[in-house]
Amino acid sequence: MEQGRAREDVWPYVSAGTPPDVRVPEQARGEHTHSEPPAPRVVRRHSVRGQILDALRAALVGGELAPGEVYSAPALGARFGVSATPVREAMQQLAVEGAVEVVPNRGFRVSERGPQELAELAEVRALIEVPVMLRLARTVPAAGWCALRPLADATVASAAVGDRAAYAESDRAFHRAVLALSGNQQLVSVADDLHRRSQWPLVNGPAGRRADLLADASEHTALLDALIARDLTVVQSLVREHFTGADV
Repeated sequence: MEQGRAREDVWPYVSAGTPPDVRVPEQARGEHTHSEPPAPRVVRRHSVRGQILDALRAALVGGELAPGEVYSAPALGARFGVSATPVREAMQQLAVEGAVEVVPNRGFRVSERGPQELAELAEVRALIEVPVMLRLARTVPAAGWCALRPLADATVASAAVGDRAAYAESDRAFHRAVLALSGNQQLVSVADDLHRRSQWPLVNGPAGRRADLLADASEHTALLDALIARDLTVVQSLVREHFTGADV
């Protein structure tokens, strides 16, 4: 691949930025009020780095950043309409996560992963999540599971249009919400990191098919139905199948 090459199809993942919305108290403008307490200062910060990181993750999951390819920060920055600095910072974060490798004087190479790594990630996720889900199935009331229905529906909606990047986000959101019911935020964080890594594309692997996404999403709906019904036998079967058969 040519140095500095950047795929243009990552561009749709970045939305137009907006300037920070800063509310300044009247006193700061030299307007004194004595009858009212000073208004609180509200500052909303727009993180370019965070936006670029989200865009790169979506492009990675969607296959726009191909395994083995090298991408330069300046070239990607030009596509995003930003300087190379936030792109480089976002890529450094992806390097920490193992999604890319630093190539000195060239940029970042998307990591190449094989089926064995995916199988290992699925095994570790199952070891962590399956016991927790089975424990929660015995303790969480039906109302708690019903509250997760919109998240399960979101996975189905993303799968229905074949949006792999959107499906990845909604899939992780559903699993985070389930595990969050345990009250263990460390567990949620570790499981989410493993889940994200399991979503990266395989080298020379087939693109995620819409039918596969729909099948995976349907398991979320079926799992919620079983959890609400307190059918522990079905819950155990679905949870184990969801991990052993997952490749999306």
